[in-house]
Formats: sequence, structure tokens, C-alpha cells
Amino acid sequence: MGQANSIWRWLGVALVLAGLVALPFFISDYRSFQYTQAIGYAIVLMGLNILTGYNGQISLGHGAFYAIGAYVAAILMDKYGVPYWATLPVAGAVCFGFGFLFGLPALRLQGHYLALATFALAVATPQVLKYKGLEDLTGGVQGIVIMKPDPPFGWDISADQWLYFFTLAVGVVLFFLAWNLLRGRSGRALVALRDHPIAAEAMGVNGPLYKTMAFGVSALYTGIGGALGAIAVQFVAPDSFTAFLSISFLVGIVVGGLATLSGAIYGALFIEFVPNFADDVSKAAPWAIYGLVLLVFIYLMPGGVAWMLHYLRVRVLSVFRPASRHAAATVPKVNL
Repeated sequence: MGQANSIWRWLGVALVLAGLVALPFFISDYRSFQYTQAIGYAIVLMGLNILTGYNGQISLGHGAFYAIGAYVAAILMDKYGVPYWATLPVAGAVCFGFGFLFGLPALRLQGHYLALATFALAVATPQVLKYKGLEDLTGGVQGIVIMKPDPPFGWDISADQWLYFFTLAVGVVLFFLAWNLLRGRSGRALVALRDHPIAAEAMGVNGPLYKTMAFGVSALYTGIGGALGAIAVQFVAPDSFTAFLSISFLVGIVVGGLATLSGAIYGALFIEFVPNFADDVSKAAPWAIYGLVLLVFIYLMPGGVAWMLHYLRVRVLSVFRPASRHAAATVPKVNL
């Protein structure tokens, strides 16, 4: 039975990937750009979920790592002529370093104190990017304009379509890396430190190491997402990375589902499309509509979209397999 479930699960993944690959051929370039942005946000939310959902460390400062990744990519492309694809590992490595170093003093903080410390990082980052001493590098308040990459090998597709495919490929690779990480020993250690930190350390789990590594890996994912976002938008400026961006990322993992990787996809779609929907509904008060939609999601799906879909799937299966009725009532934890 377990093998059959696994086959159906992987078949579903393959069908979803096939649909995502075909998507740009049925929508406009602008929509392709929006979905590219959504995939970049999904990468960020995967990283934030590793930190917050699986390790229990609340961060309101991931907009800072997103900004760092975006600026690393923009500076390398604009100042040094580095190919766009080569900026991603550099952005990830730089953000991993910043995240790991920030995680060291954060070991002394927990709960809302850690959230406030990371929020301070998000608030300070735009001001640092405007600093006169860094203006030659960052462009100051004017920011940096970069060129969108053309499709390689003479492929007859638009630049937006190519960037969508490139971002999708990066997102798929990072998704499976995160999935492999979380289903192994490291993932179990992160969850143990979240749920029972004293017992976990008594069993030999190196709490400080895993917590700082969680910060570093989370920042790495966020930096790569920021680099992809900068390449897609073709522009970076300090005012694009306000503290509200960090709050939006936290909203994304809550709406999508904490401690789920698939929740990053649903949360990213929420971040990208709900503000546009709210603006279409009301030009006068779009954020009121946004807040109302957010309240509806939280009220109807308090565990997030991923948990709700998982619950519905188990309920449907219980109709055909009576043995699954107990699972439908308990809704076991999943990380897909």
C-alpha cells in the first residue's frame, strides 16, 4: 500500500511539473513574469519555513537577506559583467555567511525577542544600502538597472519565458534539496529542537550548531530567491526592500502552511497575486481588501493551504479505504 501511495505521489509531482513547463505557452509574457516572481518567492518561503516552521525560530528580517541576494546579483552583473546564472551561487554563499553570523548572537534570543531582533535587521538594511560610502557600489537611492537575459542556443521563446524556465529549474532543484535535508537526520534534529530542545540536546543534538546552520541555509535560499527576483525585475533599489517585505514572507508561510514545503508554493502565489487582486477590486482601499482576504484564509484554513489540502486528500481516501479513517481524524504531519 505504501509503495502504491509513493507511485501515485510521484506521478502527481510529474504531472504538476509538466503543467508548469507548459504554462508559459498559454499565457502572456507579463503573466510569465508574475509566475517567475512567484517561484522566486516560493524559494524564499522554503528557506523561511526551514527556519520557522521546522526549527521554530521566528524571523521578521528575511527581507534583508532577499535584498542582499538581489544586490549581489545586480552588482556582479552590472559592475563586473558576471553571467546571470553565475550570480546565484555567489548570492547564496554571501547570504549563508550573513545568516550564519547573525544566527550566532541570535542563539541567546527566543520567541518575540528573536522576532524583534530580525525585524531590526529588516528595518536597517534599506538605510545601509543608501549609505553614501556604498553609493558607488549600490547606486544609492537610484539603485541599479540590469538587463534581462536572452534565451540561449537561439531558442525561439521570449526572454520572460526563458527566465521562467530557468527560475523553475532552480526552484525544482532547491525543493528536492530541501526535501532531502528535512527527511533525514538534520530535519529530525531541527524538529526535535523546535518541540523539545532540552530533550534533544540531552540525546546529543548540537543545538547551537543546528540553529545557526538553519539560519544560514534559510538565508541561502532567500538570497537565491532575491537574486532571481532582481534578474526578473531588472532593477534593485533600497526602497524595494522595506520591512513590509519581511512581513509578507511570514504571511506567506502561515497562509501556505508551516512545516510544509509545498506550502511555500501556495504562500508565494498569495504574496504575488492577492495584492493585485485587491487592487483590482478596490483602487481606493486595496490593503483593506488584502486584509479581508488574509482573515478569510486564516479563519477557513488555520493550518494553511497545504494542511487543508492534505486533510481533504485523506478524507477522500478514507471513503475508499476504511483503514484511512483514523488518519483522516488525526491528520499526520507531512513535509511535502
